[in-house]
Amino acid sequence: MRLGVLDIGSNTVHLLVADVQPGGRPLGTTSRRTVLRLMRYLAPDGSITEEGVTALVDAVAEARRVAADENVEELLATATSAVREAANGPEVIARLEAALGEPLQVLGGEAEARYTFLAVRRWFGWSAGQILLFDIGGGSLEIAAGSDELPEAAASVPLGAGRMTVRFLPDDPPGEDAVEQLRAHARDTLHPVVGRFRALDKPDHVVGSSKAIRSLAKLAGYPAPGWTGSERMLLPRAALASWIPRLARIPAAARQELPGITADRTFQIVAAAVVLDTAMSMLKIDELEISPWALREGVLLRYIESLSWSAAPADPGV
Repeated sequence: MRLGVLDIGSNTVHLLVADVQPGGRPLGTTSRRTVLRLMRYLAPDGSITEEGVTALVDAVAEARRVAADENVEELLATATSAVREAANGPEVIARLEAALGEPLQVLGGEAEARYTFLAVRRWFGWSAGQILLFDIGGGSLEIAAGSDELPEAAASVPLGAGRMTVRFLPDDPPGEDAVEQLRAHARDTLHPVVGRFRALDKPDHVVGSSKAIRSLAKLAGYPAPGWTGSERMLLPRAALASWIPRLARIPAAARQELPGITADRTFQIVAAAVVLDTAMSMLKIDELEISPWALREGVLLRYIESLSWSAAPADPGV
């Protein structure tokens, strides 16, 4: 069966097409992204401007056409913080559903964390034990932790890289004073939630799963021992912290010349680095591992699981 997951996020509209079967792992066939950076289209009252809504609708309509060309049998469309929290969210959702021709699943922040945690758990396996997860999107930071497929604790805070860039780092380059203002805000925002995670068992694996964190790992990290390429990267906090002053002094146009920093991340990468460094510091994390699976894979895996249960033969002994 060929499925598609359409992730309508704060930074991109990303379509993942994969072949799946009950009990199997998803085999990706197509990945198509449209970069929007929706935070640029927020009006003072918190609504998405008409220009932004039009860009969203066009990107969703294009993703639907690609899914049809790829013979996708079912498209699982989700929206995250930018649409969820917009002042005109209901209107935006209605227009997106019209473009999709089907309902849109709007995920709450903790639901995002749970889906992403499921993907990371499946990637690392049961033997990984206690996992602590960080995921930075355009609008929010998700943190989750636990030893099972569902996390024992999950939190979503409005510290996304796009949101923080617009609010605290609008100048290019932003400079060190603006970085310190963002760091102080991140500490204040994280303070009410970090206690929940400190109270849990010490993690066996600390994992980062978002595109922003993968980019930072390519910039400041190194391959895990025994692995080659970028599939298993490690990101030390000390190396991450050492890059922040340099990133804050480099104009955005020059950042894409750095390892791992793609054109769509040049403006937001400083904010992502500051937020991640602050979160790791507050939770006393020295290093994290990178997972290539995140929210989209979690949505796929949960759907495959539902197929597996519905396809399972009845137990004659019951």
